[in-house]
Amino acid sequence: MLQPSGPGKDADLYPIASEEIYKDGQIIVEEGSSGDWVYVVLSGSVEISRTIDGKKFILTVLKPGEVFGELGYLGAVKRTATVRAIGETTIGVIDRAFLDKEFNKLSGYFRSILVALVKRFRGLMDRACEFTGRKDGRFEKTLSLMFKDRQSFIKAYTANIGMGGLFISTEHLLKEGEQFLLKLQLPGVSEPLKVKCEVVWTRKQSDTEKRPPGMGVKFCEMTKKDLQILNQYLQL
Repeated sequence: MLQPSGPGKDADLYPIASEEIYKDGQIIVEEGSSGDWVYVVLSGSVEISRTIDGKKFILTVLKPGEVFGELGYLGAVKRTATVRAIGETTIGVIDRAFLDKEFNKLSGYFRSILVALVKRFRGLMDRACEFTGRKDGRFEKTLSLMFKDRQSFIKAYTANIGMGGLFISTEHLLKEGEQFLLKLQLPGVSEPLKVKCEVVWTRKQSDTEKRPPGMGVKFCEMTKKDLQILNQYLQL
């Protein structure tokens, strides 16, 4: 087993299984990818960023001794951000046997608390990014709707809506990035609006959170007439 090296004193706290050297701008971890290894910066620095509506947002910069990848390990979730080297950077891969041993020393109750915190933090990060990328105001409205999956139409309702998208309160979740047809019924309008939408994010039912399950979706295609009807409704 390689021992930790580099100027970061905190890195000496972790047994390092291997060291990896990255050039300036090289991606170490990519947002949305799978993986549960935990890393520590041994030398150089790394940039943590997320992409929202095609734009890159830098969340933070980590220096020697700082750790990343812990959410994937503790919560078994996909990578929440992209990690990129700034200058030549050496990364230590923390020994997995050490992590498992230390984690298993905790009581079952405390382990479940940590996992719940990780998943809650992931949800908060997703929501913050959603609001960052949102250009339209949202209104708290409960409206009937139907959306089509690959087999049939599913009845549901909105929790909020704007000119750019809405939140569908439902346990019938589609995949992120999936496009689908939505029929939205507005009060006083005889025919439902037909809108092509795309799933931006999803939220499952959780025992640790009281927020309802559902999907945040953005509008992709809508007729000019339906767009005018929606705009008039939201102006009321």
